[in-house]
Amino acid sequence: MGEKKNVKDQDGKAGTVLEVLRIPTQVKLAGLWVTVMFMYVYVDIIGFFRPGLIADILVGKVWVFDITQTWMLSSVMLMTIPALMVFLSLALPAKANRYANISLGAIYILVAIGTAVGETQVYYIFGSAVEALLLSLIVWNAWKWPRVQSHSAVGD
Repeated sequence: MGEKKNVKDQDGKAGTVLEVLRIPTQVKLAGLWVTVMFMYVYVDIIGFFRPGLIADILVGKVWVFDITQTWMLSSVMLMTIPALMVFLSLALPAKANRYANISLGAIYILVAIGTAVGETQVYYIFGSAVEALLLSLIVWNAWKWPRVQSHSAVGD
């Protein structure tokens, strides 16, 4: 690792090439969940510049919803799962990790699409599309989780 390797490039010229390391699936998934969380945060922060939004918040309204303890708890719960998936993608055993990322990624794709339905603000539609794409990559990476031959202690 870190050594320069003399190899031939596509043109047959000798020289050094950049080292390529395989990124573990768990790290890819955690990184994707972090990126999804950044998108959630930035889309919401940019939304504060939307004319009338802060005035609505000050009178206790978000879109068509009243801001209540139930709404606030539901919002935090909805965002807790992706936040926890950053850690769980690194910590869960492979099989549970794969199932959690496939199922929760798919659910949150529906959330991203569902929250964009009827939206007219281009920034929000774009943000939701990027979120759905990132979540699709989570599902794809978990679905294509590399398999290795298991070693059985029986008969050794």
